Amino acid sequence: MNRKQFSLSLSMALATLALGWPAWSQAAVSAEEAAKLKTTLTPVGAERAGNKDGSIPAWDGGMTKAPAGFKNGQPRPDFFPTEKPQFSISAKNMAGYEARLSEGVKALLRKYPDFRLDVYPTHRVAAAPQWVYDNTFKNATRAKLVDEGQGTEGAYGGIPFPIPKDGYEVIQNHRLAWLGTNVQAPVRVWVVTADGRRAMASGGVQTLRRPYYDPEGSLEKFDGYYQMGKFVVGEPGSKAGEAILAQDAINASQPRGIWQYLVGQRRVRKAPSVAYDTPDSVTSGIGLFDEAFNLFGPLDKYKLRLVGKRELYVPYSNNRAALAKVDELVTPHTLNPSLVRWELHRVWEVEATLADGKRHVVPKRTYYIDEDSWQILLFDGWDAKGQLWRTNYTLTLLAPDIPALVGNMFWGGYDLQTGAYYLNMASNELPEQYKTLPSLPRAFFSPEALANEGAR
Repeated sequence: MNRKQFSLSLSMALATLALGWPAWSQAAVSAEEAAKLKTTLTPVGAERAGNKDGSIPAWDGGMTKAPAGFKNGQPRPDFFPTEKPQFSISAKNMAGYEARLSEGVKALLRKYPDFRLDVYPTHRVAAAPQWVYDNTFKNATRAKLVDEGQGTEGAYGGIPFPIPKDGYEVIQNHRLAWLGTNVQAPVRVWVVTADGRRAMASGGVQTLRRPYYDPEGSLEKFDGYYQMGKFVVGEPGSKAGEAILAQDAINASQPRGIWQYLVGQRRVRKAPSVAYDTPDSVTSGIGLFDEAFNLFGPLDKYKLRLVGKRELYVPYSNNRAALAKVDELVTPHTLNPSLVRWELHRVWEVEATLADGKRHVVPKRTYYIDEDSWQILLFDGWDAKGQLWRTNYTLTLLAPDIPALVGNMFWGGYDLQTGAYYLNMASNELPEQYKTLPSLPRAFFSPEALANEGAR
């Protein structure tokens, strides 16, 4: 390469970084940086120390001890039953807390006079098994982004980018966050209309297999499909037997498998429309399919920019809400503020804006990702006119028996323009909760098995 060519290449690289686009080849960190995972950073890359005023404590290993007598599948207790809110934030006093509030939360406070945030002491309870920490340390120096940031290569069994350099790496960390290996839960989906009427949109069983986190596996044996999920509907009667099956790959270059079983058609069909901004039938259309679990399916219509890290009031360790009766929790307009626990945590902020030539009904989103668990806790979405439209949340379930802080249960979203909202993957009043399973065969997540299960 001559001097002129080198100068041009350098200029292009600098321009790319200035625009917020990552340099794909620079994803892995050095051994010196990775060493911080054993000193100033937690094993998954969060700041080990607390914040300056002590309102966020230092991480001391998280919560890893199951309650006495706990049996797999039992609803987990509230681990902080005697704690009271330190203070509450409402529309009347929110001006003093705005720097620590997301735009969606501020909009809810303005829209509903009875809505408030009860803020409790912060507990950094997120944890994972030691083998997940060991794999995260390995991933730090070997993982890299591929497929223009839509995929990951060289990672297995842990957080791929514990010391992220851009928004794409942060989002990949969310996709590959630790939630357990094989898990299952009976769930219901509750929707609330603008006039405050509540109805059950769907109920059934959600089963999840995560081969990426198979403790007996390895990077060399991993076939690239990090997650397989199946939701089989059992109620209401009009939907009983419907089912959705998804096989998600770690790389965008691998085909995503998505199928639906519709009772009226009595057959399994590929369902490429179960993605992006297609209205989510599971939530009666209030949510969009790519909002499921706070992020479901490809995100390749967006450019991602890492805004940075900030302190934010977020829902956290909401086991008490998970134990509540449905009519006490799912109230008109919003979830019952008296049952939702908010804490101050450090989050990564990632801005997603629609890429040139792409179309989506939500052209801009902002994601807030927990530094301790790498899960999206809140996100906001704007419409084509630039008006704030949607805000989504996960309550997070503390499961020290796994150990994990679970963000793919008890999540939902608010439509700020229509006034409707929903709570998804809720096990309230059901006999079992999110439980671990023995190793599940891949055949359990095949279209053939889906047809047999849906037809019963």
